[in-house]
Amino acid sequence: MVTGTNRNKRLVGLFLLGYLLFNHPLLSLFNLQRKVLGIPLLYGYIFGVWILLIVLMAIITNREE
Repeated sequence: MVTGTNRNKRLVGLFLLGYLLFNHPLLSLFNLQRKVLGIPLLYGYIFGVWILLIVLMAIITNREE
């Protein structure tokens, strides 16, 4: 039961990280009229963070403890 509790704590932490990364102050930093590899900076940031959160969630849920 301890491993489930640790996993839940990590998932809550991941949720809070996602909340902070998708919050207004950080999004406004990337809301510029610049493009990176032809992709607007804000869209690249949003999708990059989204992919990062999905990968971290997969690592947390599939981890054997």
